[in-house]
Amino acid sequence: MLARPARRAADEPVRLYSIGDLCAEFALSHRTIRFYEDRGLLSPQRIGGNRIYGARDRARLQLILRGKRLGFALADIKELLELYDADPDHLEQLHATLRKGSARIAELERQQQEIALTVKELREIGAYIEERIRQKEAARAAQRKGMT
Repeated sequence: MLARPARRAADEPVRLYSIGDLCAEFALSHRTIRFYEDRGLLSPQRIGGNRIYGARDRARLQLILRGKRLGFALADIKELLELYDADPDHLEQLHATLRKGSARIAELERQQQEIALTVKELREIGAYIEERIRQKEAARAAQRKGMT
C-alpha cells in the first residue's frame, strides 16, 4: 500500500489524464473518482472547468484501489497518503503501513476462524438434517409397505 513517487526521464513528456481516461483504465465510474476527490484523496488540476490528472494522481488512485482491495478504510488510506506527502524519508508512512497491515492481517485471521466455525456448524446441521430426512423417508416407506 506504500506510495511511491512516479519517476520519469527528463526528456519524457508529462502525461496528463482526463477523468474519462482514468475511468476507462481502472474500470471506475466518474462518480467514484469524484467521490475520492470529495474525500481529499485526489486533487486534480482544473483547466477550463475540466479535471486534469497527472502521474501523481494516477499513482494515488492505484494506491487507493489497492488499499480498498486489501480492506482498508478510506480514512486509513488517506492517512497513509498524507504521511507520504509530509515525511520526506517516508519512515512514518512505513511504520503506519506496517501497523495497519498487521492489524488487517489479525482481523482477517479472526474472520477466517469465525468462517471456519460457521462452516463447521452448517455442515453439522446439514448432516443432521440429511439423517432426519433419511429417517422420515424410511418411516414413510415402511408405513406404505405395511398398508399394502
